[in-house]
Amino acid sequence: MLRFLIEKEFKQISRNPFLPKMIILFPLAVMLVFPWAVNLDIKNVRISLVDKDQSTYSHNLVEKLRQSKYFLLTDISQSYEQALTAIEKDKADLILEIEPGFEKNLIKSEGSKVLISANAVNGVKAGLGSSYLGMILQDFSADINKKNLQATLSSLAIPKIEIIPQNRFNPHLDYKTFIVPALVVMLLTMICGFLPALNIVGEKENGTIEQINVTPVPKFVFILGKLIPYWIIGFVILSISLGLAALIYGIFPAGNLLVIYLFATIYILVVSGFGLVISNHSSTLQQAMFLMFFFMLVFILISGLFTPISSMPGWAQNIAAFNPLKYFMIVMRGVYLKGSDILSLIPTLLTLLGFA
Repeated sequence: MLRFLIEKEFKQISRNPFLPKMIILFPLAVMLVFPWAVNLDIKNVRISLVDKDQSTYSHNLVEKLRQSKYFLLTDISQSYEQALTAIEKDKADLILEIEPGFEKNLIKSEGSKVLISANAVNGVKAGLGSSYLGMILQDFSADINKKNLQATLSSLAIPKIEIIPQNRFNPHLDYKTFIVPALVVMLLTMICGFLPALNIVGEKENGTIEQINVTPVPKFVFILGKLIPYWIIGFVILSISLGLAALIYGIFPAGNLLVIYLFATIYILVVSGFGLVISNHSSTLQQAMFLMFFFMLVFILISGLFTPISSMPGWAQNIAAFNPLKYFMIVMRGVYLKGSDILSLIPTLLTLLGFA
C-alpha cells in the first residue's frame, strides 16, 4: 500500500506545473548565486585622500592603498573640508588625511599621525573599512621600521621574532567556505519541511483528504506516503549541492561524508515533523505559507547562517538554542572545515534526536 502511495505522490509532483521547476531551479540558484551575492566581505571602500605632505613616503602609502583589493581611491582633495564634501555627495566612504611632516617624523622614528574619518551611515562598512585601513597603515609602518633598523639589527646580531599568522580551518579567509555548507541546510529545510506541509494542506483544501479518510489507508501510512518522496528528493538535492560545492567552489569536506548523511537523515525528520505541525493547524495554503515564512525567517536569522550566534545579544542566543537549523549548521561547518567526527558531535546529535 505504501509503495502505491509513494508512486502517486511522485506522479502528482511531476504533473504539478510549479514544483518540478522549484525543486530543480531553487537549489541551483541558491548554490550558484547566493555564495557570490550573500557576502559580508567589505571590498571597494572608496577613499578621499588629503595629502598635505606630498613626500615619497606619502606617495608610497597611497600606492600601497591602490594595490589593496579593499580600497578605491575615488577622490583627492586639498583640504579636509573638501573631503567632507565628497563624503556628503556619496563619492567616498573614508577620509585619509596625511599631515605635514609625515616623512620627516617617520625617518626620525618619532612617529607620525594620520587622520581616518569614516562615514558611519553604514556602520559595518565604516567599522571594517577603518579596521582594514588601520592594518594597512600598521603594515606600512612595519616595513619602514624594518628598513631603518635592518643595518642595526644585522650588526648587533639581535635575535628576531618573526610572526607568521596561520588561520585554522579557513586559511584564506574565504567567506564562501563559511557560507556554502550552511546554504545546504537552508535547502534541506525548504524542500523537506516547507513543501510537504503545503502538499498536505493542498489535500485539505481540495477535499481529497476526506476521501482518503474513508479508505482503509492508516493515517501513519498516509503520512509516510506524503513525506518519503520529499525525503528522497531532499537526499538527491543534498548530493547535488555537495557536488556543486566541490565542482564550482572547490570546497571539499575535511571529514567523512557519511557523517553528513547521518545527521541529514535526523534533520530531515525534524523539519518534516515541523512541517506536519504547521499543516495540521492550517486550513488553507495561504495560511500555511504565511506560517512557514514567518518561522523560516526567524530560524534563518538566528541560525548563524550570516552572523555568528556568539555575537548576538543574550536573548537571541537563548532563542537560538531552540533552533534546529543552528545545530545542523554546526555539523555541516564542523565536518567541512574542521573534519569533525561523530564523537565530537555527540551533543549536537543528541539535541537533534531530541527535536526529532
